[in-house]
This record gives sequence, C-alpha cells and structure tokens, in this order.
Amino acid sequence: MTNGSVKPPTWFWVVSIIALVWNLMGVGAYLAQAFTPDDLISQMEQAVQDLVNQTPAWVTAAFAIAVWAGALGSLLLLMRRKLAHTVLIISLIGIVVQMFYNVFISNSIEVYGPGGMVMPIMTLLIGIGLIFLAKKGITVGWLK
Repeated sequence: MTNGSVKPPTWFWVVSIIALVWNLMGVGAYLAQAFTPDDLISQMEQAVQDLVNQTPAWVTAAFAIAVWAGALGSLLLLMRRKLAHTVLIISLIGIVVQMFYNVFISNSIEVYGPGGMVMPIMTLLIGIGLIFLAKKGITVGWLK
C-alpha cells in the first residue's frame, strides 16, 4: 500500500521530531550569525572577525536556505507529506554550498582548527540521512 495510509513506526516520529529540533537550532544559529551586532563582532579574536566580515552574501544565503528548508522539510515529515523529500534536497544543496565555502575557500579550518570540521560533517550526514528517511517514507507509504 503506497497511498500514504500506512502508519509510520514510532521511531519515524522520534527521528522527525529530533530533526525538527535540530533544524530549528540551525535557524537559531543562522539568525544569531546574520544579525550579530558589529560591536559584538569587534570583541571577537581578529581571525574570527576577519572570517565573519569576509563571508560573501551567497554563503549566508546558502546557510539560510539550508536551515529554513531543513526546518520546513522536517515539519513536512511530521505532516507526512512527500514534499519533504524535495525540500530536504534543497536544504542539502544549501548545506553543500555553505560547507564547500567553509572548507575549501575560506580559512575557517585554520581559524577553528580540526575540531571545526565536526559540525560540518555532522550537518552533512544528518542532511543526507533525512533525505533517505523521506525517500523511505515515500516508498513504504508513510508520506503522501
């Protein structure tokens, strides 16, 4: 039965709720970064100030797309909508664009050290995992 009438297992709901919380934390991080007052930035180490001040608008836009689409995609999972899959793919594209800049173009690894790679890797893996979850939901009929 693939018409969306198949009841998802409990773990689906748990994972979807955790995904929504995760993505809402991302929205909070985006808002904090995008609207950090200049006087607060001026109190940071010079290397961090340079990193923040030199971030192009397209990277900030990719961050916004990643977190807002991730939150919407997670909400759509909870609403059991197939559209979650497409929206989560859009989120992953935002993640990849932002992470590409952070890892390969900027000097963020020099500034934050190797530990600064933990969050980007975790974010990428979660984004991929949520796409697979949505695809499975469509395949087995949890999403309509």
